[in-house]
Order: sequence, then C-alpha cells, then structure tokens
Amino acid sequence: MWFANFFIAASMTMVIPFLSLYIGTLGNYTDGYVQKWSGWVFAITFLIAFIVSPIWGRFGDKHGRKTFLVIAGFGLGICVLLMGFVTNVPQLFILRMFMGFFTGFISMSQAFISTQTPKHTAGKVLGTLQTGNVTGSLLGPLFGGILADTIGYAATFQLTSVTLFIAAFFVVFGVKEVKFETTMAESTNYSVLEVLKHIMSNPVLVMVMVVSMFVQVANFSIQPILSLYVDEIHGANSIAFFSGLAFSAAGLGNLFMSRNWGKLGDRIGYEKVLIILLMLSAVFFIPGALVDNIWQLVIVRFLLGIAIGGVIPIRTAYIRQVTPLNIQGEVLGYNTSVRFLGNIIGPVIGGWIAGLYTISTVFYFSSSLLLVGGLALLYTVKHETKASVEHYPAHS
Repeated sequence: MWFANFFIAASMTMVIPFLSLYIGTLGNYTDGYVQKWSGWVFAITFLIAFIVSPIWGRFGDKHGRKTFLVIAGFGLGICVLLMGFVTNVPQLFILRMFMGFFTGFISMSQAFISTQTPKHTAGKVLGTLQTGNVTGSLLGPLFGGILADTIGYAATFQLTSVTLFIAAFFVVFGVKEVKFETTMAESTNYSVLEVLKHIMSNPVLVMVMVVSMFVQVANFSIQPILSLYVDEIHGANSIAFFSGLAFSAAGLGNLFMSRNWGKLGDRIGYEKVLIILLMLSAVFFIPGALVDNIWQLVIVRFLLGIAIGGVIPIRTAYIRQVTPLNIQGEVLGYNTSVRFLGNIIGPVIGGWIAGLYTISTVFYFSSSLLLVGGLALLYTVKHETKASVEHYPAHS
C-alpha cells in the first residue's frame, strides 16, 4: 500500500504546479480569464469529492475498501490521460469534475490501513503510510516541473497517467484485505442518521473534523497561487521547476517527521499532538509572507511541512480510536468531505485576498486560521475532560 500511495501522491501533485499555466496554453486568453478558470478547474474536483466521499466510505465499509481503491486508481488514470488531449478549457473542467469521483484514494487507503492495524499502534503505522504520500508529493512536483519544461504540459499529463495505472495494479496484485471478526455491537448495520449521531455526540471528534477543514483552507488558500508567488519573487526563468521545488519543500519536511508525530500521538494522545501541530503550523506560515527570494521560500515551506504534514495521520488515528470498526470508512468519508470543502473554500478565499491585497497577505490569513483552530481544539478537549471528570469522579 505504501507504493500505491507513493504513485498516487506523485501523480496527483505532478500537474498541480502548472495547472494554471496549462490553461493559458489552450487558447489566446486574458489573464483574468485564466485566473478565473484556474480557480474553477482546481475547485471542481474537490466539490465533487466533497459530495461523494461519504458514499464511497459507506461502500468501503460494506463491500471492502480494496474494491474502491482499484476503481479509484483506474478512474484517476483515465481522467488524467484524457487531460493530455483536451483542446479547450471546458473539456479540462469536465475531466477534472469526473476526477472528483475518484479522488478519495489516499483517504480510503488510510481507512484501509487503519482497520488492519491495532489501535495502540495506529499513529505510527499511519505515519509510516504517510511517508509514502509525502515522498510522492515531494518528488511529484519536481518531476512534473522538469517534464513540463522539457516535453510540454500535455505530454506530462499523458505520462502522469501511467503512474496512476501502476498504483492501481499494485492494489490489485499486492494488497490483501483481511476481514476481522466483529462483536455483535460492531456488526450492527448503522443508518446514515445513526452515523451522523455518533459524530455529533463526540464534541472533540466534531472539532477534529472542523480543524481538518481549517487546515485545508489554510493550505489551499496559497497552493493554487504559489506559482504566481514564485514568479513574483524569482521571475519567469524555469518557473515550472521552481514552483515544483516550492511545493516539494513542504513534502520533504513532512517526510522527516510524519512517522515520529504518529508515534508521539500513540504515546501521549492524538488530541495533544494535533494541538501542537496546529500551533506550529500557524507560526511557520508567517515567514512565507516575508521572503524575498525562492530559497527563503523553500526553507519556510520545509518548516511548514514538518508541522502541517503530521496532521493527516494524527487525525485519522484519532478517528480510528473513537469510532466502531464497521463505520470507520463512512466516518472518515465525512471527514474527507469536510477536508474537500476546505479545498474548495481555500482557493476562493486565497484568490480573493490576493486580489484585494497581496499574495503575502494570504500567508497571514492562513496563520490566523490555524491558530484559531488550535485554540478551539484546545478549549474543546479541556471542556470535555472537565465534563468527564465531573460525571465520573471515581475514574479521575
């Protein structure tokens, strides 16, 4: 599964740094037209994923998560392959829309590994899986930038689809899903309403999901315009490569620490580590607004990656800890939907703030949002701990 996640993450990030640049090559468009459609083309994938993620999660709980992973791998491969042959922006938009139906591969793989792993080691194992995502995310933008500068944008899409098909074949032939015996309580078939009731009855779980959205809004408010920021501080020379380098720097920081964050969460509690990561991310976002050359930006992105990358395995491990086995996929599906909602909101807010002020201002916004998320989670955890002690004083 590590290799499948590596290829999926690499493929999905190969094309992100130059997606807006690719739109500009599809016709003689104004800058305003390119900026507008860049936002829509980027966001439509996550809008569809936001809608279908809980459905796929429920599907995985009932029919097996490996089945979905195979469907998603081949579906993504076909969509990306066809993107290399589009002749106008609406065609690209439609393919990105269909891509949204299959975008939950990495989230489902986390649910898959989570259900195959003992609870007390979930953070470490998910952190190890995250290194596959991160290594792919680290190398993807670099290779994508080099390929785009060398063979062109369309050919890069076509070549990228090959790695997606490879990931699908890895799942088909290299992954085995073990069905565990469940207790009578765990074997109960829950309705959608009962699953939602389970989520809403746990305030910390709700806040973890809200924080998931905040992290995505903060991250994606800057990602779609990061290449424009690189152009602003570095110039147009090898813009695709240096944009990829800026993207990859965050992945490198994530690679160094994601497994260690997971191990720390196993030991001291996932909520505590998540709060620490949110605070650190808020701090590391600020220097991004103050850089004046590409190498300073790379360093700042590396530091940000150390903190913000650990959020993914930690929040998944927490959901694994507090959710019955047979609805984990659906609950993670709702968490994925909330994350994708952040992916939609982020680019819109980021573009609006950058247009109204400057791109640097977006970094301050992202930092503030993460700080608010960290403080809100801290308050919720403390409040629930106090309430638990008051209700069960003998166990305090």
